[in-house]
Amino acid sequence: MSDLAAHADRAGIDHYCWPQHDIERQAADARPTLHYRDAQMEIHRVVVGPFDNNVFVVRCRASGDAVLIDAANEHELLLDLCAQLGVRTVLETHGHHDHIGAVPQVREAGYDVLVTAGDAHMLPSYDQILEGDSAVEVGRLRLLTTITPGHTAGSICFKVDGSPVLFTGDTLFPGGPGLTRDGFEFREGKPPPAEFPCGDFATIIRSIDELIFARNAPETIVMPGHGDDTTIGRESPHLQEWIDRGW
Repeated sequence: MSDLAAHADRAGIDHYCWPQHDIERQAADARPTLHYRDAQMEIHRVVVGPFDNNVFVVRCRASGDAVLIDAANEHELLLDLCAQLGVRTVLETHGHHDHIGAVPQVREAGYDVLVTAGDAHMLPSYDQILEGDSAVEVGRLRLLTTITPGHTAGSICFKVDGSPVLFTGDTLFPGGPGLTRDGFEFREGKPPPAEFPCGDFATIIRSIDELIFARNAPETIVMPGHGDDTTIGRESPHLQEWIDRGW
């Protein structure tokens, strides 16, 4: 068992992306979407659309209230998940097209959609503006907000108060930051397409260093907008490598 898994076992955490929990999940009468569980919350995950977007539902175990993070695609699946899990609100980590494809349908179904002011213009419609350094109340849960510009001007992360979980959207992934225009050019050796919507490499590095790594413990689980989970402790030693390679 890894040190991280051992820490989770001591803390009463079930994190179902770890292989040793596969049989446990099947035997626990849990929903197939269940991704993580601790004393105060459940996190459910589905992967949708042609870009394999992660969509998360964070559910308060005490009240049953929930919030959906990124209405990306496959609106019928997401609406079914919302109805089953008690979703009240939808939060967008940023405004790129692959993260907002189901926004019109979830709003039509009566769910409020929240996005930062910096990315609000990228959505077809929305209901409220998300502020940085504030909290979104979900039953008895609090999702602490940090605006982390770089991938887009208004990218935002959500840290669950009292749990070691951080939702980073497309700001931080296993192995590096989200893509930016200048990072694309450095990696691919050619300018990005004219419609390429991403932001600035120096800005995203500063956000990761000062607003994510500096503010979160090494055991914090990072749940990104695409791909697998990671941890702060696994990624932070590689910051200078990312700076040196330029993407």
